[in-house]
Amino acid sequence: MTPNSPVTYVPRDALAYDRLLSPPTPGAPFLLDEGYRLCHLPLVAPGHPKAIASVAGKDYRDGRHGRVHSLVAPVPDAALADSPAFRVLEAALRASAFAGKIAWDVAARRAGKLHATLCGSLGRGETAPAIDAAALSAIAPFRLRLEGLFSGNVNRGRLYLEAHPELRGGRNAVHAVQAALGRPPTDLYVVGLHNLTDDLDAAEAAELAALIRDWRGRAVAEIVVDALWLLSAVVGAAALLAAG
Repeated sequence: MTPNSPVTYVPRDALAYDRLLSPPTPGAPFLLDEGYRLCHLPLVAPGHPKAIASVAGKDYRDGRHGRVHSLVAPVPDAALADSPAFRVLEAALRASAFAGKIAWDVAARRAGKLHATLCGSLGRGETAPAIDAAALSAIAPFRLRLEGLFSGNVNRGRLYLEAHPELRGGRNAVHAVQAALGRPPTDLYVVGLHNLTDDLDAAEAAELAALIRDWRGRAVAEIVVDALWLLSAVVGAAALLAAG
């Protein structure tokens, strides 16, 4: 591909974002769901009365879990910081009625670790999984277009950007990565952007719903994926094991 070649992205209807989108209901509060209250709330709002310390059968305690390894596409912080569209989105969030319920400090700490998960749960435990580096190196760099804002039907309380992969030779470029690792193809690649620290009341929820509606399908940045990270996560903000 030459530098000036147009980039075609996977059509929206071939991805799961619209199917799994779950914005606030008009006139109703936006309540953090049980999964979020177990996995994220203990970390972003320690001591919150709605935080769930543990659940029988779930590998979580106070927001932490056993080490899980995943292959992800890093999202450089500069790609967002240099994007006028992203700065407009962030300004709208900071000016919103629910801005005080966004964990801005957590977002600042995670700025260097933003990513879209391509192959989740590759293994558990302290030993990193074996990765076929040769198979991955045969995949040419590809682009992701970041759109948003997105709130899904699970982890209600976490706000994401959507990653839309390049369509390469009629194929979703992420599927090539997944095939190289012997993983089944998926159709959802979200970038965890912000965490809420509390439920939203009806007025706050309406404002969030409007932002989600207004930013649906709008690009905030485009990135080139020329390296992948193998991440080891024990909390929502994963720790870097290796890059290549």
